[in-house]
Amino acid sequence: MTKKVLLFLSQGFEAYEASVFTDVIGWSREAGIEPVELITTGLRSELTCYWNLKVKPELAFHQINVDDYDALAIPGGAESAGFFEDAYDVKFLDLIKEFDQENKIIASICVAALPIGKSGVLENREATTWDLNDGKRRRELADFGAIVRDERIVIDKNIITSTGPATGLDVAFHLLEMLTDSENVEEVKRNMRFTLDELK
Repeated sequence: MTKKVLLFLSQGFEAYEASVFTDVIGWSREAGIEPVELITTGLRSELTCYWNLKVKPELAFHQINVDDYDALAIPGGAESAGFFEDAYDVKFLDLIKEFDQENKIIASICVAALPIGKSGVLENREATTWDLNDGKRRRELADFGAIVRDERIVIDKNIITSTGPATGLDVAFHLLEMLTDSENVEEVKRNMRFTLDELK
C-alpha cells in the first residue's frame, strides 16, 4: 500500500519549509522506487504564508482520518504572521497526539517543534528548535518538558525536529527514508540532481 503524508499548514507558515515536503515527496511519487503521496490540510479554507503566498489546502481538517496516513509533516512559521494561532489550536494538538499514540512519524522544521511540545508528546524526549532570539524558543520547548539538544536535527524515535529553514531538505529526506528506505532516497536525490553521477 502506498505510504501517505499529511502536511499541516498553519496561518503564517514558511512557504519554503512546506515546499521541501511537497517536492521531496512529489519526486518520490513521480520518480522514486517507492512512491509516496502527500495531502495538505489546515484549519482554514485559505492560508496566507509568512511571505504572503496564499494557499488552499486540499483536505478540510474535519475530514482527516489518522488511519489513512503514515506521517505528519509540519513546517514552521512566524508568530507575527499568525503561526501560533493555528499551530496551538487544541484540534491540531490533539491530532499530533493521535499520530504519536499510533507511533506514526511526525516531521517538523524550526518552530514547528513547539506545537509538538505543547501537545505533551515531547515530555522527557530529545528535540530542538529555532535557536536565535536569545534562545527564547528553545526555553519554551524546554518548558514543555523536552530535553533540548543543540543540534541541527534531532530524531527521537518517530519525531523529527530541527533548527530552521536551512534544515528543511534534510528533514524531508529523513522523513522519506523513515517511510521507505535509503535506496529510495538516493533514487529521488539522483532524479532531483543532488547526485550528479551521470553528468560529465
